[in-house]
Amino acid sequence: MRAWYDILSFDSEGRADRDGLLKSSALLEDLISREIDRGIPSQKIVIAGFSQGGAVAIHTALQTRHNIAGLIALSTYMALPDDLENAIGRKDLPIFMAHGNFDPVLRLEWGRSSADKLIEAGYDVEWHTYPMAHAVCPQEIADISAWLCRVYA
Repeated sequence: MRAWYDILSFDSEGRADRDGLLKSSALLEDLISREIDRGIPSQKIVIAGFSQGGAVAIHTALQTRHNIAGLIALSTYMALPDDLENAIGRKDLPIFMAHGNFDPVLRLEWGRSSADKLIEAGYDVEWHTYPMAHAVCPQEIADISAWLCRVYA
């Protein structure tokens, strides 16, 4: 079944169909450009995604030439970690990452490992875990709201 990209394996490395993920990232980049063309300042745009959409959001945020406000990546992972080395996005990008402790779809370790790689590369990652599966919970929404208030302050 086609989604943002095809799942090629069920391990942490090599999961993502690179071409499919890059096509989805290009669509998101086009959407950002259209919003900027419509008068939305890039500094007011936060890219957000959940699960596969989160993987696309991470890749796009790290590779965009636009000066976006931040990245929200929920219950997800960095699908193309080797691309981090050549990221052209802003290093001071505020990043909110969260994952469920009981996620049966995307293992918590994959999300945490991705956050650690971003931190090691110098990114400002705020990491949260919640007692949930592959979902969103009220506390997570409250934490995102507080994070957004800080990003837009």
